[in-house]
Amino acid sequence: MSRHYVVLALALALMGCGGGSKTPPSDLDNACNIVAERPQYLRAMKRTERNWGVPVPVQMAIIHQESKFDGDAETPFRWELGVIPVGRVSTAYGYSQALDGTWDEYRELTGNRRARRDRIRDATDFMGWYMTETERRLGIPLSDTRRQYLAYHDGWTGYARGTYNAKGWLLNVSNRVAARAQTYESQLRACRRL
Repeated sequence: MSRHYVVLALALALMGCGGGSKTPPSDLDNACNIVAERPQYLRAMKRTERNWGVPVPVQMAIIHQESKFDGDAETPFRWELGVIPVGRVSTAYGYSQALDGTWDEYRELTGNRRARRDRIRDATDFMGWYMTETERRLGIPLSDTRRQYLAYHDGWTGYARGTYNAKGWLLNVSNRVAARAQTYESQLRACRRL
């Protein structure tokens, strides 16, 4: 009997050593506090910046908007008759809120078949791939947070059609995302993390 307890204790200890927390950092308004609390975030974002050219503050601002740095973030449920859950609003999941189809396309085209949306290094790599493709297809510079976010939210086809122009709320959100990227950049420079 004691042997079972030892195995159970060992299994619980190993589970506690897993790949880090997917819950949000405690202070989402300060980039220096975010990266001090979760240094793996900065490592992942700097790697993405080196590999794809997307600036760290742009990545941070979009992740903040999409998931508030929650690795398990999902869209809300849709309800029938106000009480029956009938599925989620979309398949968006994880730090980057990538949709199933777009995530599958990323994994196929990059060969990163083991990538997971709830792992920060994979989520930022996806964002780097997506935004680089946005620059290639739509001519939006990687440093243009506002327009990159609009294309990220509405997709390449939606952005090309100008669907965001009919969404005043989205235009406001994109302005806030751009402002947050500037704030994060100033903060990261001040604490010498860029």
